[in-house]
Amino acid sequence: MSERTETTQVLIIGAGPAGMLLSHLLADAGVESIVLETRSEEYVAARIRAGILEHSTVDLLRSVGLADRLEREGDEHRGIYLQWPHERHHLDFVDLVGRSVWVYGQTEVQKDLVAARGAAGQVVHYEVDDVALHDLESDRPSVTFTDADGTTVRVTATAVAGCDGSFGPSRAAVPDGVRSTWERTYPYSWLGILADVAPSTDELIYAWHPDGFALHSMRSESVSRLYLQVPNGTPVDDWSDDRIWDALASRLGHGQDGWELTPGPITDKSVLPMRSYVQAPMRHGRLFLAGDAAHIVPPTGAKGLNLAVADVALLAPALAALVRDGDARLADAYSDDALRRVWRCTHFSWWMTTMLHTGDDPFDAQLQRSQLQWVATSQAGAQGLAENYAGLPLGF
Repeated sequence: MSERTETTQVLIIGAGPAGMLLSHLLADAGVESIVLETRSEEYVAARIRAGILEHSTVDLLRSVGLADRLEREGDEHRGIYLQWPHERHHLDFVDLVGRSVWVYGQTEVQKDLVAARGAAGQVVHYEVDDVALHDLESDRPSVTFTDADGTTVRVTATAVAGCDGSFGPSRAAVPDGVRSTWERTYPYSWLGILADVAPSTDELIYAWHPDGFALHSMRSESVSRLYLQVPNGTPVDDWSDDRIWDALASRLGHGQDGWELTPGPITDKSVLPMRSYVQAPMRHGRLFLAGDAAHIVPPTGAKGLNLAVADVALLAPALAALVRDGDARLADAYSDDALRRVWRCTHFSWWMTTMLHTGDDPFDAQLQRSQLQWVATSQAGAQGLAENYAGLPLGF
């Protein structure tokens, strides 16, 4: 079996948005990197994930030349609708906190990043296997893997960035005696669909309903993204297309004040479990974690991708200072600085999730409706939701 060695300044594990954006930001700072990915390029590009970009995320993409297509094809939204039976209220984030959000799918962000890094000659090894991290507490850590052609490769770097999600090797490389974890599994999941039909709403609808939560989102002018709260372990096959559209119509208020939900061909169905997870610290020796490798949030607050971007925005200058100048101050502060935002977003995601998803307790249902009424009619309540949803400034 053939073997080879490589060297770089930063070795990035994971070629999703977090890893590819980090490589882009590092290149802007004059830092070389190599990216590893266990999946194929096509698989990573096709993963259906988040669709809402915070104000700060869009500002960052603009600042590094990655927002041209976003501004042509994305859809800027001023706010969202909050709904429960017989009531629908619009929260205008721009009026409330001076910040908007953009509808632009993670698949589109990934396309833009891959195109930009490809044009710059970024080295990305796809479909690697047997990834293992070594000597993380030294100043020359390394990563070994088997390349797609069966070659055993060792890459030595100054730092390793773990952007490989919750199932990658980076999270587990932090020793048991070092890491602390916090986790919550929610007693419900989302049944998500993509449909080839124009959205029935101009902005997202978050709906509380006695039968369960529903969300009307979108991916473009011709593609709708919709979700239904379902019990954990629900098989996708239990939900026919007709059953899905009937439940969405009921929970989203079809016919309420003349509003109508337009059904269309469903092109994708999947069930997404809901959980929160945080691991600390987000740095061990010369290993730095970012994105889902360090934290998971339920999608209700639209924080997952945006939180990964915020991590990377902190990590890139920290790594640049470390590998270029030997200055470890930002690297030493990275975990604490990142975790401050992580816990803020984890709380907001938990708050949105528990406010909108129904259970079996009628007392809880009355508390939820009271809270929704307060958020929708109180300036302070609406501003709190808007500030968190549209996103705090990077560096918070």
